[in-house]
Amino acid sequence: MADPATYRPRPGEIPTEPGVYRFRDAHGRVIYVGKARSLRSRLSSYFQDVRALHPRTRQMVTTGASVEWTVVRNEVEALQLEYSWIKEYDPRFNVKYRDDKSYPYLAVTMGEEFPRAQVMRGRKRRGTRYFGPYTHAWAIRETLDTLLRVFPVRTCSAGVFRRAEQSGRPCLLGYIDKCSAPCVGRVSPDEHRQIAEDFCDFMAGDSARFVRRLEDRMRAASQELDFETAARLRDDVGALRRALEGSAVVLPDATDADVFGLSDDELEVAVQVFHVRGGRIRGQRGWVSEKGAEDMGSIVEHLLQQVYGPEQGEDVPREVLVPVLPTDPEDMEAWLTDRRGARVRVRVPQRGDKRTLMQTVARNADQALARHKVARSGDLTLRSQALQELQEALELPEAPLRIESFDISHVQGSDVVGSMVVFEDGLARKSEYRRFVVREGTGDDTAAMHEVLGRRFRHLAAGPAVPAEGDPTADEGSRSTFRYPPNLVVVDGGRPQVEAARAALAAVGVDDLPVIGLAKRLEEVWLPGEDHPVVLPRTSEGLYLLQRVRDEAHRFANTFHRQRRSRSMTSSQLDGIPGLGKARQQALLARFGSVKALRRAEEEDLLQVPGIGPAVARAVLERLRDGEPGLAVNLSTGEVLD
Repeated sequence: MADPATYRPRPGEIPTEPGVYRFRDAHGRVIYVGKARSLRSRLSSYFQDVRALHPRTRQMVTTGASVEWTVVRNEVEALQLEYSWIKEYDPRFNVKYRDDKSYPYLAVTMGEEFPRAQVMRGRKRRGTRYFGPYTHAWAIRETLDTLLRVFPVRTCSAGVFRRAEQSGRPCLLGYIDKCSAPCVGRVSPDEHRQIAEDFCDFMAGDSARFVRRLEDRMRAASQELDFETAARLRDDVGALRRALEGSAVVLPDATDADVFGLSDDELEVAVQVFHVRGGRIRGQRGWVSEKGAEDMGSIVEHLLQQVYGPEQGEDVPREVLVPVLPTDPEDMEAWLTDRRGARVRVRVPQRGDKRTLMQTVARNADQALARHKVARSGDLTLRSQALQELQEALELPEAPLRIESFDISHVQGSDVVGSMVVFEDGLARKSEYRRFVVREGTGDDTAAMHEVLGRRFRHLAAGPAVPAEGDPTADEGSRSTFRYPPNLVVVDGGRPQVEAARAALAAVGVDDLPVIGLAKRLEEVWLPGEDHPVVLPRTSEGLYLLQRVRDEAHRFANTFHRQRRSRSMTSSQLDGIPGLGKARQQALLARFGSVKALRRAEEEDLLQVPGIGPAVARAVLERLRDGEPGLAVNLSTGEVLD
């Protein structure tokens, strides 16, 4: 028996979205398939104290060796995908109930004179069409109850049907129009069979035809001013749409395709592929690979060559759906056609269910890449290897146990801000992140970097003394951690940014800290005074660590810049009005909600705000309505000056 703690995912790795999960044993066999409204909540319940679990659940989690999941858009998609994979994998812990019942199916007895729709278990019978399997009979009954208003097929037992025939009165469903009541002759046997066949076609995936037919009848009834019939047909269309609920994991029966999704960063690419056969997702594969310098089209081309190459033996479907066309799509289609022996199309879906399914696959690729990066960063061995590689490649006297990275963010020189992030032992130390408002207001990144680094490292040069009251850099937060010197300083950029960083450190008397720059385009490492960069192998753990540090600084700077820009866009129209400081601006915006609402207000409304007098109110309205500079106000007398 395995300990579930050995393969328990970290809580932060598991998404909170709906999805389907699969437990596998040590041999890779799927032993359980389940669905969840929130994957994180459901999977966490399996990894509690095993003594608190149901005996059968305890046996399942101790038999398992790994767990994986697939994210979908909603619970209906999760339900459909769960059914498909239970049928595909036949997991041992899904099938063996304590009462030895098999999975329920939605069955339509087309072999009878009056076909009946019902929940059916056990051995399949000739002449009966089956849809499913379902894990819960109530799911079948809910779907059936929704569809009966559009397809009023018989659902009663043989005994109820005979009694209705003898009495000449239909059952309740016949009175509320959820049964066509063939028992009392409202429809002929042929008409009722046609209703049953339409119902089966709809369940098999041919749904669009019925929706269009009802919409055409609804419009025709409306044009004839038969609004009662049009309203009933409108409700029928709504019932069909609720039953479908835009499920992207159930496609028309003829669909035979592989759907690829990609998610990449500068170093790696995550691949997910859903295998759709007969309109149902029959399998899923995913992996993370090293990313070269190729563009996405070349990556897709190489991916298809690897997946469908002769050594892989992968079946080639009729359609291959990809996020980006390969470099030579015609040659790729010809090669796949030759491999399959029939026409194969390679295309990017633009609309409809296939496009929606592509988005679901792409979401799973994003999740896979994020999980891979979290697992990689959390591996103590890999973190130690990364620090050692950086020490050797950069010729540092010791491993960079504390790394500080800086970045600048602005839009055309406005709202210039800087960020500082800290990584210790290869992990982010978010409590020591710092944000800087660049006061020079320049759009020159090197000048802004010079200011930010000067403000940070002058505290290091000055020692651990507490800054005096009124220090102009008080927005940088606590200085308690600023006295710790980093082992490595990383800036975003190439040689100019590195030289600016070294000059900033020298200006405050700090000249013994190693400084490097990481250029984004080719991921080159620049050192001060060097004419050529250091190029780390793309598989290097040290390069991966530098990339994460640089990207985190970039994210932190952009977040702060967006916050500053949002505030400035709100209050910039009120700046410069004499007598209207920040506190009064905030009071006005709190009262009226926005500058737009303030512009529509009257002077009397502004006077209701504490601290706003007649002169300031007139100056505010003059600025907002005319767009002219605010009026000059004598603050001692309140008079408006010419």
